[in-house]
Amino acid sequence: MVRAKVLRGLVLAMGYACVAIGLFHVLLGNASIPGAGSAGATVDSLGRFFGAIFAGYGLAWLRTARQSPIPATAVRWLAGVFLLGAFGRLLSLAVDGWPHWFQVVLTGVELVLPPVFFWLADSEEKAVRGQS
Repeated sequence: MVRAKVLRGLVLAMGYACVAIGLFHVLLGNASIPGAGSAGATVDSLGRFFGAIFAGYGLAWLRTARQSPIPATAVRWLAGVFLLGAFGRLLSLAVDGWPHWFQVVLTGVELVLPPVFFWLADSEEKAVRGQS
């Protein structure tokens, strides 16, 4: 039951955080990206677009959190997308070198959280079935 509560809390936190971060990028454009303040209109447009997509990704987490039990398949897919983002950052690091330090921290978060979600994914479904 504890794992199920942790899962629900993390899924909600992920959803709200992604919506907030996405809207932050939509509203502030390049100013929301450390080190990209003078990247120009093309990068600004791209960042605002991806901010909207990220806000939508957060809404998918929130929709998942509203289901009972939280579906393990949805958690695994959403966590997999997050992990794919981390792999994209690692590819960027390999191709273009080290980004702003904050992006390195985000990469760490993006590598650590998906395995936690994968581990917790079926905890509510098991709790409903009476398993631990």
